[in-house]
Amino acid sequence: MSEQRERAVSPAVRDHVDNYVGGEWTTPASETSQPVVDPATGDELATVEFSTVETVDDAVQTANEAFEEWRQTPVAERVQYLFDLKTELEDRIDEIATALSREHGKTVAEARGEIKRGIENVEVACGMPNMMREGSGNVEDVASGMDEHAVRQPLGVFTAITPFNFPAMIPLWFLPYAVASGNTFILKPSEKVPLSSQLIFEAVDAVDFPDGVVNLVNGGAETVNTLLEHDDIEGVSFVGSSPVAKHVYETAAEHGKRVQAQGGAKNYAVVSENAEVEESVPNIIGSVYGNAGQRCLANDVVVGVGDVYDNLREQLVDAAENLTVGAGVDEETEVGPLITDDSRERVLGLIENALEEGAELVLDGRDFEHPELDGNFLGPTLLEGVTTDMEIAQEEIFGPVLCLAEAEDLDEAIEMVNSTKYGNASSLYTESGSEARQYRYEVDAGNIGINVGVCAPMGFFHFGGRKASFFGDLHAQGEDAVNFYTEKTIQIERWYS
Repeated sequence: MSEQRERAVSPAVRDHVDNYVGGEWTTPASETSQPVVDPATGDELATVEFSTVETVDDAVQTANEAFEEWRQTPVAERVQYLFDLKTELEDRIDEIATALSREHGKTVAEARGEIKRGIENVEVACGMPNMMREGSGNVEDVASGMDEHAVRQPLGVFTAITPFNFPAMIPLWFLPYAVASGNTFILKPSEKVPLSSQLIFEAVDAVDFPDGVVNLVNGGAETVNTLLEHDDIEGVSFVGSSPVAKHVYETAAEHGKRVQAQGGAKNYAVVSENAEVEESVPNIIGSVYGNAGQRCLANDVVVGVGDVYDNLREQLVDAAENLTVGAGVDEETEVGPLITDDSRERVLGLIENALEEGAELVLDGRDFEHPELDGNFLGPTLLEGVTTDMEIAQEEIFGPVLCLAEAEDLDEAIEMVNSTKYGNASSLYTESGSEARQYRYEVDAGNIGINVGVCAPMGFFHFGGRKASFFGDLHAQGEDAVNFYTEKTIQIERWYS
């Protein structure tokens, strides 16, 4: 364990962002760097140096050298580190949440919830002794005097390349399962939000994993490509946009690696005539505008079926226009800023294009100005008259924008849901069991919610995704994670003495 670094005045401020390799904190030697900026204020929080090819190679070699001894550590001993990590993370929730809110812009409440979901995966991975046993087995006397066994074995060094929108949760989709199953691990967080990972790795450092088992490298595209192509990396996990997910999948697979790459989304929520509208609206609003819409489970198109539309529209408009916009660290804030000004401009472009294609602006948040802060703010926005041939109905918005659409019946609504190239998530609001079954059966999405707007799976289930929302075979979390990080070896035995 390295010596604990001296804390700056604010837990979200660092003079620089460090790598963590072989149990030591080091600053990458690089000519390329980038400021870490508070999106609510424009204040510079830190500088992140981009790791060179040589720095990444050193980290991979360190993890590779640590693998054999870690692999030989009994699984019951490996998970003891995770029990300790759970405690460390729980003790640091407020500190991590503050840092996360400042670097990302989401509310502190959202940040706390994110960290708790990450810790949930640490808890699940603590059950690795049993998880590795399931699916394996023994058969006696497969032939005369012969027995056969299936044994799960770890593979080596794995890496995860994680996005800006959930910088505390998503690394914990991967890290606990990778190391509990006997592999070593390298995290490459988003260069936009590296501070959350710094604090998570301070917890890792306090747990005192054996040197080289858990590592952190910072950087940009060159760092990513070095990891994707490195001969000593066995597998890659990725979460981000679909074009980048496709690149990650193709590049890593071409270099003989296992890959799980979660891409973008275009999620629809359908409100049936049998829905309890008054109870559904707060849930829908949270799905659309929570995290400022910057999540792959946001239902940014809401379809009202039949006669429910007018009542639904009225209640959604009333709820959206009363949301409070501001800095995430302000406890009154309900919608924070977008991560960068470029992100804001992209969302504005989607809104403008939708208006040109015939949508109507019911609630206009484009000109929102905070009275005290000069951040990347966009007020809650609501469009109606959205049809599936519009760009905004087909492409992920990643901003606080709700698109209202109409369908005559549930069959038409399901056709609208399935019209996109994505298949991440979708939700139905209804009190009809037959409608719910039809929806679950016919909608082509990996995560389906019934009266649930953010259908995020618990840690002991895998995170679904289909079509252009996922590249690979095995998803994050749960049993899929165990299968991804291990290989079953068949052992056939005959003894003569």
